[in-house]
Formats: sequence, C-alpha cells, structure tokens
Amino acid sequence: MDEPQALAAFVALGQEHRLRALRALVVAGPDGMASGSLAGAIGVSPSTISFHLKELQQAGLIRSRRAGRSIIYSAAYPVLSGLIAFLMTDCCQGRPEVCAPAVAAFSNPDPAAREVDHA
Repeated sequence: MDEPQALAAFVALGQEHRLRALRALVVAGPDGMASGSLAGAIGVSPSTISFHLKELQQAGLIRSRRAGRSIIYSAAYPVLSGLIAFLMTDCCQGRPEVCAPAVAAFSNPDPAAREVDHA
C-alpha cells in the first residue's frame, strides 16, 4: 500500500458510522452482511448506510457482491492487511518490544486483552 491509498483509507475511516460498519464487516467474516442487516447492526437508516458503504468501497476497504436481490458487503482483508503493514513497516527501529502490544492484540482472541495502553 502506498501513501495515497493509506490516506484514502484513513479519510474513509474518519467517520464513526463508517468505522463501525467496517468493524462489523470484519466481525462478520468473509461471508459479509447485507446492507440492511449492517444498517441495523450499527443503528443507521438504509439510506445512510448506503452512503457510507459507497465511501468505504471507494477507499477499497470493502467489497460487494450480489446475492439474489441483496447486495452483500464484506471487508477487503488484503487491503486491511496492507493498511496495517503500511503503519507497522517502519515500527520499532530495531526494538521489537515497542510493537509487542500490537502483535499481542492480533494473536489474542480475548477482546479485553486487545486494549492497547495509550500511555
């Protein structure tokens, strides 16, 4: 991922409903969710979710596919991995302990353990 792609992703994620939608799609896994279900899950109207999904899709963070009369949205995991790699590439400066909390968050399935100390 290059800097312009990362900037587009961060702009798209800089709005609470889009961030919540993406997080819900990540939790939903590769099967994804229909837009109506996603709207209900994050507490917005169907027209509102459509606007936000369009923004996330333009940033490359989600994908869509048609399933009958529904459009199913799912997280674009390779793009999300690229965004994480973009952030972490220059991390640590030879000091792996600096990145240890982030690495631990990925390997621990307990959501409470994923909280990162912001001190």
